[in-house]
Amino acid sequence: MTDPASNEMPPAAPGPFERALRLGVEVRPGEAGALAWAFAYFFCLMCSYYILRPVRDEMGVAGGVNKLQWLFTATFLAMLAAVPAFSALVARYPRRTFIPVVYRFFALNIVVFFLLLKAGVAPALVARAFFVWVSVFNLFVVSVFWSFMADLFDSASGKRLFGFIAAGGSAGALLGPLLTTLLVKPLGPVNLLLLSALLLEATVWCALQLGRWAQRNPREHQPAAPAAAHPGRERIGGGAFTGIWDALRSPYLLGISLYMLLYTATSTFLYFEQAHIVAAGSTDPAQRTQWFATIDLVVNVLSLAMQAMLTGRVIARFGVGLTLAIVPLLTIVGFVGLGVAPLLWFLIGFQGVRRASNFALARPAREILFTVVSREDKYKAKNFIDTVVYRGGDAVSGWLFAGLKAAGFGLAAIAFITVPVAAVWLVNGFLLGRRQERLAATAALSSPLVPTVSPTA
Repeated sequence: MTDPASNEMPPAAPGPFERALRLGVEVRPGEAGALAWAFAYFFCLMCSYYILRPVRDEMGVAGGVNKLQWLFTATFLAMLAAVPAFSALVARYPRRTFIPVVYRFFALNIVVFFLLLKAGVAPALVARAFFVWVSVFNLFVVSVFWSFMADLFDSASGKRLFGFIAAGGSAGALLGPLLTTLLVKPLGPVNLLLLSALLLEATVWCALQLGRWAQRNPREHQPAAPAAAHPGRERIGGGAFTGIWDALRSPYLLGISLYMLLYTATSTFLYFEQAHIVAAGSTDPAQRTQWFATIDLVVNVLSLAMQAMLTGRVIARFGVGLTLAIVPLLTIVGFVGLGVAPLLWFLIGFQGVRRASNFALARPAREILFTVVSREDKYKAKNFIDTVVYRGGDAVSGWLFAGLKAAGFGLAAIAFITVPVAAVWLVNGFLLGRRQERLAATAALSSPLVPTVSPTA
């Protein structure tokens, strides 16, 4: 029934699905469909990857354990080559074209590896190539996913919805290993590659549905435009190296790069601390495997629960800056604890809570940082930061840890050395969040257009 004093129809009552979503997410009218497609998109993407990951690890062993350091170096070099190629694709084609092209390109790669492995062509060489390829694939496709989300949703929507969307990835990360465990013996590990390729094709379908939703539902601050001018149909333009250049000259993007570097540095240090503590705790491979599995189980269950029920509320209540500071704060507390008493039970709890908090809180908050940059930087600069900066930080911090050990520093001393690094990370995250919120507020008040930040901001 219409209000006699108004020509507008009252909003439609939410359906059962939307009512269920509202139990854990502040979803608004018209968003439920997009939220479901985004959840399914990330679910299929991470399920596809987690089917490949155990196959990749086996290929790493098959390629020779003494070659692993070269495989990591090759992964970094492959990232350096892939980023400009992706940027050139983004510059030349509209979003509705380049996103399907990226996922179908990787799906075709999987089919090629399947044929090569089935035919038994150069097994050791193909195994090494597959290891490097999966390591590139993982970071690359996830970066493209979050670039798309930052392009579809503005800062305010991201605060409410990114946590639940991230839960889709956690659910896929739980199902992927389960499918591999159940199917690897009856089907064989190589045949699982085709299942992974099918899941990648499903992500394309989800991306296309999200693109259609975006066309029907332009952002509130973005005026409705004809189809030809819709962001999903426009070429972004620019050059192949524009994103790299912007990431290096923009203080805001440099701040995000620093946040990523400090995250990878502390993560690598914790990984090496974990390896030493677990090795000292038991010589039984089965026991050590069980400890690692316990950490993964704690991480996945906690992440899924927090993402589905808490993330949106935490970001809305405390803001992006404080949310970004939570994991660095946990890292400070954890490394102080490891410095005082490097005990296995404490390590398992610290690693589980830290990784879960990163997936559930820091990762969605970090993606919100990109909602206020230009469309070009959402795809190009972000991809450079998520891949090259990430892998570069990984490599440098790994060598740094080895250097500290070689210089005679023990695990406790290295743990205490990590504390001030995490403190810098905490301050950096808090300031980044404050900067993001100011940019979002200024853009919403001063311009009807999509918020952007110039490369020199």
